[in-house]
Amino acid sequence: ILGTIAKTDRNKQVLDKLQVERERGITVKAQSASLFYGHEGVNYLLNLIDTPGHVDFSYEVSRSLSACQGVILVVDANEGIQAQTVANFYLAFEAQLAIIPVINKIDLKNADPERVEKQIEKLFDIPVEECVRISAKQGTNVEKVLQKVIEKIPPPHCNTADPLKALVFDSTFDHYRGVIANIALFGGEVQKGHKIVSAHTKKRYEVNEVGILTPNEQPTHKLYAGQVGYLIAGMKEVTEAQIGDTLFLYKQPVEPLPGFKSAKPMVFAGMYPVDQTEYNNLKSALERLTLNDSSVTVHRDSSLALGAGWRLGFLGLLHMEVFNQRLEQEYNMSVILTAPTVPYKAILSSAKLIK
Repeated sequence: ILGTIAKTDRNKQVLDKLQVERERGITVKAQSASLFYGHEGVNYLLNLIDTPGHVDFSYEVSRSLSACQGVILVVDANEGIQAQTVANFYLAFEAQLAIIPVINKIDLKNADPERVEKQIEKLFDIPVEECVRISAKQGTNVEKVLQKVIEKIPPPHCNTADPLKALVFDSTFDHYRGVIANIALFGGEVQKGHKIVSAHTKKRYEVNEVGILTPNEQPTHKLYAGQVGYLIAGMKEVTEAQIGDTLFLYKQPVEPLPGFKSAKPMVFAGMYPVDQTEYNNLKSALERLTLNDSSVTVHRDSSLALGAGWRLGFLGLLHMEVFNQRLEQEYNMSVILTAPTVPYKAILSSAKLIK
């Protein structure tokens, strides 16, 4: 419809870039894409952030919502509303975002969109008439979704005349270019050569490159207020790009944007290098991977049998498995991962709380 994806790439996992995503057939990382769409003679720029559906990666959803004005709530026409659907709905509802309910996979033999529409109306108080039935695989009614986005989701409330105020909502590490920050602009504009400052670290940088994601990186001359894109500014250390940080122009300080709530880990496991000589390499790999997945907590630990290592906190068992798999595939690290445990709390007869 938009020409964003080539015909040869249709029905492929275009936004699932990680090897682990393609192997498991699930989304584990939020991915951004900017789309150009013409509606009633007007060209619109739509900034899409595709988020995971599994509960173990809910932090990706909550983080992405801070850069959005509305959501497309996708529900399976066969499975219906799931527990995570409810959780994600209330995240968007509490953020006062526009919500467009979309029922996907209507092409399946056992699809029952009428039942799902009634579920949506009963649980979310959204009229049946507002639901859009689609088949993403066959392209059925996908254009109706785009029209609904234009009609229902308001544009960002910001101004290019204001001072630069950019929210870092995600980041990755490139071995050659350093830290690549995904940003949402809530004011002003930014371009190559601008001097910017991090509200968190107070460090100053010169912008080397800005651009949009289509979903691949496409350098542009500028990014303007209301846009979502990426920025490279010579950040060489992973600690310099804090998710939730605010970037502003040098000598034009602004009030920092509200950060993100820290994720609360549910499952803990010890991680140790197979060979202790690989300790520093594993430490570097953990720092870089946790930059891309900030919901993982890392604390130093040691074992008489396994040596020096770390105790990691995850949002669930699948999250733990995926993180370990990414370490192996992306950083070629072999590790020993101990059996997962959960913390227990007990109240003694003296009313003292122990863990």
